[in-house]
This record gives sequence, C-alpha cells and structure tokens, in this order.
Amino acid sequence: MYAHQDGYVETCCYDFDHTWAVLDSIENNFEKYFDKFIETNGGLLLSDSEFETLKERFKVSTDHKSNDRSTNNFKLLIAEAYEDYEKDRQKYLDILDEETLEEWKDDPASFKSKVLKQECPIIHSTLYNKRAKELDKYRYEFSVADPEELLYTVTNLYEFAEEYMSDIYDEETYDEVDYFSDLCMEKLDTEDYTVYGVIGGGVKSHMLYKFQPAAFPNRSRNAIWAFWYLTNKEKFGCTMDSEFIMIDVDKNIVQQNYFYPYELFAYYAHKIYLLLKNKAEEMGAYIDPAYKYVVVDRFLNYVAEEHSEEISLLKSQIKDGGMGYA
Repeated sequence: MYAHQDGYVETCCYDFDHTWAVLDSIENNFEKYFDKFIETNGGLLLSDSEFETLKERFKVSTDHKSNDRSTNNFKLLIAEAYEDYEKDRQKYLDILDEETLEEWKDDPASFKSKVLKQECPIIHSTLYNKRAKELDKYRYEFSVADPEELLYTVTNLYEFAEEYMSDIYDEETYDEVDYFSDLCMEKLDTEDYTVYGVIGGGVKSHMLYKFQPAAFPNRSRNAIWAFWYLTNKEKFGCTMDSEFIMIDVDKNIVQQNYFYPYELFAYYAHKIYLLLKNKAEEMGAYIDPAYKYVVVDRFLNYVAEEHSEEISLLKSQIKDGGMGYA
C-alpha cells in the first residue's frame, strides 16, 4: 500500500500551522541550494569561454568591474530558462485554443489519437518512452481512455485558465498571497479537471504551465522531490511520512507523491518564486512576472538533480528496508 494514496495527503497538511511550518523549512533551506544553483550555473559547470559564449547568445549585460560572477550567472540562468521554455510552448497554445477545442467536439476520437497522442509533447513523450517500463500502465490507461472525457477535461482546463487570468489573477497583488486558499486553485483537484491515469496532477499542471507561466507552476516529478529536500524530509506532524513522498510498503519503494494536491503545490511554489525574486532584486537581476514559474521550475529541477542518485535508489527496490522508509 502507498502512504497518502487514499486521501492524497493527510488532513493536517491543510492546517495553517502546518503550512507555515513547511514554508519556514523551505525558507531555511533555500539559501544553500540557491548559492550552489548560481555557483554551478544551474548544475552546469562552465569554463570562462563557455560563459562568454552564453552571455553573447542571450545578450546578457554583465558588470565587468565586478569579480563576482553570481549576478551574471543568475541573469544567464534566467535567460536560458526562458528560451528552453519557449521551445515547445506553441504546441500547447495550439491545443489550448477555444476555436480549436470547439472544432474537435465533432471528432473527439481524432482529438485523442492525433492531438493528444501525437502533438501534445508531454503525453507524446510519455507514450513513446519505451525504455521506462513503469510507464506501461500510463500507456494502457491512455489506450482505454474515453475520447470524449479527454476532450471535456482539456476544454475545462483551458476554460479554467482563461477565467483565472481574467477574473482572479492580479499581478499587482499576487505577491501578497498569505494562504493557499487565496490562490483559488482548489477546482483543479476535482474530477472535472482529471482523467485518472491519463490527465493527472503532473500532466494538467504542465499544460497549464505552458499556457500561462505567470500563474500556474509546473507540478513535475522533480518539483515534488525538490520540495522533499527543501523541507529536509520532515513530517510536520504527518503520521505516515513526508507529504511529498509515497511509500510502497510491500515493495519497499519510495516515489514522489504524484497525488499531491495542486492547490498546496502552487502555494509552496509561490513561496519559492518570492525567494527567487528577492534574490534577483538583491543581485541586480530581473525575473519577468509573466514568466515567474519558468525560473521556479528551473530551480526546482536543479534541487532534484542534486539528489538524483538517491532518488534513483529510492525508486528502485530497497532490500530489507535499509533506507529506513519501509
């Protein structure tokens, strides 16, 4: 059995004191990861010549009078993150389009077989990743999924995003959010925005992230793992273990909690954004609010990659419960 599976997370995870404890832990651990994030250029150790090439490529202005490369590195990381983000974004914008979705209502089967299977990058790459046997279940669930339900769910995601940006999101007050409910993301964890086994938390958040990175953080596998490390693997009163992991007791396997509620994830991602924004202001760099979660995604990927060996071990079978999680 998996810890957290039945209820996604334990009830205490929504308590005010619990969420503030998580935020405090993230803030306390942020500095050590950020410093290395900058020092290694996001995990890529660059020679001086490579550094100069990147500066020219992204047209980043740097302070030649300063011996501290940190600000320059941060500017380059931000610029490179924007460019990587845009590489396949148009494919998502083409899918999440009102007129296009309306047209597919006459042929939901083709929407499934042509648009989602072949043209949606995150679904296409998952279906065609034959090396990962653990994705066989996803391939099966996609094959039997109802095309009308898939189209209905994607349409709901588009409509939610449009309404959110027009009626809820306010760039002027966004940074002042105090509690997760203020973000108004709770609908995304309901059945109308989910096709179980196919469009879950990771896929839906990635599609929304590609649609509007000002408001929707990418709840990727790496991001959930990153939160586990940014919170020092603490339980914060949970009886099973950290809310960010799931434990298969029978197989002694640890996974990221792929049921993790988006409304909580978005709240903690918001905290990461504010921490990164403060660093940018201190260092003379700039994070475009329209792309705020692009930089957050880059940082969380870095944190997870720093622990990639341990994560691989935890996801494989652990003999005799030797890591202390079984």
